[in-house]
Amino acid sequence: MHKHCFAILIFVLLASLSVRAQYDASFSHYWAMEPSFNPASVGKEAKINAVGAYAMTLTGFENNPRTMYAAGDVPFYFLKSYHGVGARFMNDEIGLFSHKTFALQYAYRNKLFGGVIAVGVNLGLLSESFDGSKVDTDVPNDPAFPSSEVSGTGFDLGAGLYYTHRDWYAGLSVLHATAPTVRLGDSQEFKIDRTYYLTGGYNIKLRNPLLSIHPSVLARTDGTAYRVDVTGRVKYTHDKKVMYGGVSYSPTNSVTVLIGGNFHGVMLGYSYEIYTSAVSIGNGSHEIFIGYQTDINLQKKGKNKHKSVRLL
Repeated sequence: MHKHCFAILIFVLLASLSVRAQYDASFSHYWAMEPSFNPASVGKEAKINAVGAYAMTLTGFENNPRTMYAAGDVPFYFLKSYHGVGARFMNDEIGLFSHKTFALQYAYRNKLFGGVIAVGVNLGLLSESFDGSKVDTDVPNDPAFPSSEVSGTGFDLGAGLYYTHRDWYAGLSVLHATAPTVRLGDSQEFKIDRTYYLTGGYNIKLRNPLLSIHPSVLARTDGTAYRVDVTGRVKYTHDKKVMYGGVSYSPTNSVTVLIGGNFHGVMLGYSYEIYTSAVSIGNGSHEIFIGYQTDINLQKKGKNKHKSVRLL
């Protein structure tokens, strides 16, 4: 019965034509998944980059959100300029709802004030669906709810700026810039608000060359709700071995513990988010991150070799 009430409540919110909660899923490993919210970050390194993540939110509750993310990007050199291209896919399952996003991304990069600035664009397709066949109401054939699965698609546009300078970086972006409305069936609409992102970070080098500290922040808002994540990681690097551990804090939301490293060229990470509300510590959110990188030469003579100041 609780499952059915949850589905009906969500559908009523959908039918109100305005979604007040933030649409985009939140990831603890945002610092390693920047193309998920800023297209200008694609091609930021002289590497072919592939990442994936799987998150389970509010574990222990029925119909809890489950999100899968996969993306890849690559830099290239063309007409004496540096560029980046990428693609990303996300599938967000919340009860009887399914939100899918596929996007192609492009970034133009140029030197500025001793650093590198990038301008990027995100061209995407949204797919929304609601499985009405699983809704159980007290009134048979209630016209307020579909009796079968309904779905719809919409065009999505985003843009971003991204700047790196030695050991620090900053980015500003907007997703769902056109505030698309996806029509479901004959009478329901799903409106997606513009979401603005601000991110930044710094690499702090310690006297011990094997250790470094990596603070970072990600803030976002859709004009109604907001979320800020402040993260601090300690990274151990020796030869080709990398390990990290850290803590992230989101005011009024949660505290997250992160751990991971680079093993045989594959990056693995895990995080557990503990909510600071009345939700039990055992009903937090699990997240698994995986990534892979390989070096690439962008010029014939290999003059452009550089390393990321952020990713692990």
